[in-house]
Amino acid sequence: MTTANFIDAEPTRGRHEAGMRYRSIIPKRPRDLILASFTDSSAFNLALIFFPKWRIIKDVMIRYGMRDEEADMSTNLVTQSRGLSAGGTGLPLPALMAAAGERASRRFVEFFTANIRNPNTRRAYARAVADFCQWCEARELTLEKLEPVMVAAYIEQHTGSPPTVKQHLAAIRMLFDWLVVGQIIPMNPAASVRGPKYVVKRGKTHVLNSAEARQLLDSIDVSHVVGLRDRALIGAMVYSFARVSAVVGMRVEDYYQNGKRWWIRLHEKGGKFHEVPAHHNLEAYIDAYIEAAGMVQDRKGPLFRSAQGKIRLLTPHSMTRTDVLRMIKRRSKDAGLSDRISCHTFRATGITAYLENGGTLEAAQAIAAHESARTTKLYDRTADTITLDEIERIAI
Repeated sequence: MTTANFIDAEPTRGRHEAGMRYRSIIPKRPRDLILASFTDSSAFNLALIFFPKWRIIKDVMIRYGMRDEEADMSTNLVTQSRGLSAGGTGLPLPALMAAAGERASRRFVEFFTANIRNPNTRRAYARAVADFCQWCEARELTLEKLEPVMVAAYIEQHTGSPPTVKQHLAAIRMLFDWLVVGQIIPMNPAASVRGPKYVVKRGKTHVLNSAEARQLLDSIDVSHVVGLRDRALIGAMVYSFARVSAVVGMRVEDYYQNGKRWWIRLHEKGGKFHEVPAHHNLEAYIDAYIEAAGMVQDRKGPLFRSAQGKIRLLTPHSMTRTDVLRMIKRRSKDAGLSDRISCHTFRATGITAYLENGGTLEAAQAIAAHESARTTKLYDRTADTITLDEIERIAI
């Protein structure tokens, strides 16, 4: 349901409950429905970051069909920042932007809604900008007074890891570029600010060896549909090197026959479609899962669906990345494996197993849909054993 429809919907309870209060927060005039084309989750996540008082919307989100864990995930994104409603937009903003006037406020909203398409990027950049705005507000800085030395001071005192600091600086720099193009400010105060150096030649993602991956898959109880789902989902990430977001975004029709083989279609980031032949093990896993779930005719429905508590029944809704992470943590614990296992572990595990068995880096890059072979190389752990053997040659 879009935000526009959400606003017009009648609350299921009294007129003075959260539903009516939510309708009073956002004006219903057509020119003010900036977020009308965005999903509830995207709009709420952005609003919650800048306006903690919108926590009351959690109740409304659940009432109108959003699952409780999604509402919790949205409210957890809240940061304590002073919020002001920008003129006419209905979207609360940090005081730093609201004080700069209506044009600056609207341009700020457009940065997150019109300029950034990916909801994950939008959420991450919103958090980064919210932190910077809090820092500026605490020092009573205004948008017009911001200079490179002030942005540099913020970056210098940032307590995050180098990748986090670089991401925050990128968000700030991109926002100010957008304001410069919109003629809100004359120059970008973050353009000349340099972030910390961070060079990675080996990824930090925990990788399973082939025996551990097989141990995990074999440990799953497949006597019910939830076990079949979990095995198929983990298999999809291992055998196709897929990101978890691409897997949870799959629909039943994205598993299709092409000639004598079955293929899977992945919706990767950046709006890219990536098609990969299904490994024979993955074929068996998905076939068993679809048959047990009775989804053969529901071609447009999500492939990997969430379950209702512990009753082992699937819902019509797709699993979220958080659902998958919880499932993986639970399954790895049951299998007696490391608690460092994450969703990305299986992407790195698949690539490493492929290269250990004579696969080429170029082919691994193509399967993983990486733009650069350097990125694929970060997932390669085949050199770890060689390095250890060489170290043991130090006979002292």
